[in-house]
Amino acid sequence: MSTTDWMAAELAHREAVGLRRSLRWITGAQEPWVTLGERRVLMLCSNNYLGLANHPAIIEAANRAARDGGFGAGASRLISGSMRAHRELEERLAAFKGTEAALLFNSGYHANVGVIAALVGDGDLVCSDALNHASIIDGCRLSRARLAVYPHADTAALDAALRTPARRKLVVTDSVFSMDGALAPLSEIAALAARHGAMLMIDEAHATGVLGDSGSGAVEQCGIADAVTVHMGTLGKALGGFGAFVAGSRRVIDFLVNTARTFIFTTALPPPIVAAAAAALTIVETEPERRARTLARARQLSRGLRQLGYRVPATDTPIVPVWIGEPSATMTLCERLLEAGVFVQGIRPPTVPPGTARLRATTMTTHSEADVDIALTAFAQRTTQPRAGLG
Repeated sequence: MSTTDWMAAELAHREAVGLRRSLRWITGAQEPWVTLGERRVLMLCSNNYLGLANHPAIIEAANRAARDGGFGAGASRLISGSMRAHRELEERLAAFKGTEAALLFNSGYHANVGVIAALVGDGDLVCSDALNHASIIDGCRLSRARLAVYPHADTAALDAALRTPARRKLVVTDSVFSMDGALAPLSEIAALAARHGAMLMIDEAHATGVLGDSGSGAVEQCGIADAVTVHMGTLGKALGGFGAFVAGSRRVIDFLVNTARTFIFTTALPPPIVAAAAAALTIVETEPERRARTLARARQLSRGLRQLGYRVPATDTPIVPVWIGEPSATMTLCERLLEAGVFVQGIRPPTVPPGTARLRATTMTTHSEADVDIALTAFAQRTTQPRAGLG
């Protein structure tokens, strides 16, 4: 008997309940239309919100950095891998977020896990929204702090949780929830954190580059930057590349350099990735029309789907969830849309709570109005009855 025989039974169970996953293979860049397997399909599930993943200026910046500085950083930042490109990008990101300093991480997952575990531990309290990203959930667990998970966006419950005595307190929330596209009540959360003497960490992964007057995120949009202890953002979604950063006071960043294990014990981001992020940041700062187009396409898609009878919330972000309910019905619709040439990925538990499976559609600035109309036609021809009670 093989020591991995138990895996076959586990996979069979996942198959039976509609939760088994498999990889889909895409050829080409993250453009509005891609080749999936052997078919040309409309890409409606990428986080490349501003269409920067294959922007010529970003590709050239990465190529130039590889020629001038090599491809790899060689070591962790505290050994020999802290290069001028890292410092320059961190200075720009701090200015972008309106903070004293910033620090690069190798992914949003690295940032959330490392920062949360550095800020709180035994004897501390961390309060986390029930729909926070998995990286936040894992960071909370690894911190060994007492964890209070409050119902989604329930500020009364957060207020009650923060009354728990603790050495240090931390509130952590997504600003834009990745599977819902909904905005957290950031102003109310910031007020509660201040009232209870808690640190506040905001995950801006899906807001960076898209929301706010300068594109720096929902914190800017809500005007609460001074109330935030740690701002987290990614370089791999709207900015089109890879990696992440946190921003805050110099004291906070210096503390994280010394305590965040996911920063200390990993090789630094490669120079071409850093240069690409810097080029993307320039585009975000100088081409605000990109985020305006992205949001306009999302509103067009959301409005059209509601007119077709789908349960879809109005949206102020590029994320348009199409509520279905059960995993099997969700994936049936996903495959029907693929047959029609539209790629919208189904999202099932444990990514979302049981009974809330959905299609997660996303728009990019490079989508045209005609592209969205094509998607709506496919949805109209392949309707499924959404489960009542969601939304």
